[in-house]
Amino acid sequence: MSSDNQSVRPGDAVSDADTRAGRTDDKRELARGGGLSFFGSASSALLGFLLTVVITRLMGADGAGVVFQATGVFAVVLAFAKVGMDSTAVYLLPRVRLDDVGRIRSTIMAFVVIAVLVSTILAVALQFISPLLWPGPDNPVSDTVRALAVFIPAGAVMLIAAAILRALGSVREYVLVNNIAIPALRPPLVAVAAVATGSVVVVSVAWALPLALMMVVAAVMVSGHVTRLEGGDRGRSLPSRMQVREIISFATPRTASAGLEQAIIWVDVLLFGWLLSDQAAGIYGGAARFIQAGLVVDAALRVVVSPRFSSLLHQEKKEAVRELYITATIWLVLIASPIYVLLAVFSPVFLDLLGPDFRDGSMVLSILAVGITVTFLAGNIHSLLIMSGRSGWAAINKVVVLVINIVGNLLLVPVWGIEGAAVVWAVSMLIDALLAAVEVSYFLGIRVPLAQVLRPLGLVVVTWGIPAGLSSMLGGQTLGAAVLAAVVGGVLYLAACWYWRGTLRLEGLRSLLRSR
Repeated sequence: MSSDNQSVRPGDAVSDADTRAGRTDDKRELARGGGLSFFGSASSALLGFLLTVVITRLMGADGAGVVFQATGVFAVVLAFAKVGMDSTAVYLLPRVRLDDVGRIRSTIMAFVVIAVLVSTILAVALQFISPLLWPGPDNPVSDTVRALAVFIPAGAVMLIAAAILRALGSVREYVLVNNIAIPALRPPLVAVAAVATGSVVVVSVAWALPLALMMVVAAVMVSGHVTRLEGGDRGRSLPSRMQVREIISFATPRTASAGLEQAIIWVDVLLFGWLLSDQAAGIYGGAARFIQAGLVVDAALRVVVSPRFSSLLHQEKKEAVRELYITATIWLVLIASPIYVLLAVFSPVFLDLLGPDFRDGSMVLSILAVGITVTFLAGNIHSLLIMSGRSGWAAINKVVVLVINIVGNLLLVPVWGIEGAAVVWAVSMLIDALLAAVEVSYFLGIRVPLAQVLRPLGLVVVTWGIPAGLSSMLGGQTLGAAVLAAVVGGVLYLAACWYWRGTLRLEGLRSLLRSR
């Protein structure tokens, strides 16, 4: 008996060591890839905010409202036009790379062909549908939407190519194309168009043009990666029927999910344009852009963890998935929440940057900031659900949330105006996260680590919320008070993070800094 035990223990020790090493590697990979992705997302957010300032300052609330509505329609249609192939690439390519590298080329070809066909059909359909949705001669929203429709196929291919780069592990090129190049091209092009013409149609075309330009660049990058992975043994270009069926079975529900997700984001702005005015749409859209621009950490982590979730789940390493999800969730709450505390407390100060017409949206910005902070407690729960192959459940969730959003807006907007829409949006996001959390718990046995993520949230509220509240009461809604709150809160925050670095799982970040 003793001999048997001794023979087992060394093996168990090696297994435990391997497991711990694997978890450490996952944290380092998350930190390394997350750091690069964070830089790209931060650049994208900063440039996106600059773009919003350019549009609002040069076009005013009415003109900005038209541009926001048109680009919102473009975003929703584009989400359907890419037919879920971007998420499918992130889900499927890491598995194909593990199982059979020779199938990568044909799999990518299937992505592109399907997306080009569907996106072209939708672009043509939009030319006929937009005059019905926005009737009247020379309706600016209808004219702008029809101009943007031309860019839908190029936008779909560009997003799919960027997702392929991400799925193949080239986070650097993904960041360069998707998070830096496109956002960097938009502000100068839009500014020139606005100053030279003042036309919302021309401004919107200038906004979409970088998608077509970078589509070519991303395609060249993808081709190079595929060639290197094949190692001189070129795989077949045409996909088999089995590959097409596998792709469509995953992508179909994801198509609905992605489209509905964009509809949830933009439905408020579009409803304001229909029910109220272009100015109301512009004010609400300006406030909402701050929330979208602030989703830096969430986007950065999602870029890294989604392919990793897919790969680990494919290898049935559920415990590694759980640890990666918990770590990413803690980091998301810890790093993403501070900016939303400042947005909630100093919302008038931030909206003044867009122009005097936008200060009326200060309560909207505060409500949205609090709502998104609460949803961070669920972490990248949607990515985990989708990468587990349950894209159909994700689509069902989006249908439920969209219905709640539309009905809630129709009921509350006539009574509370744009503030009512902000409440509806915040509640919708919470319900979306709760549905995904329940499904992940049921299918994978992984639960949202509330006990662990409430600690970083409490740390942020104390170190940032209290200084911001005091500074606001003493200094008022001024830029100086906001800067003071940021400085004091930042010092307290960094000190608290260092003191509780073990509890906050910051070892991966420390290891990355030491290695560099």
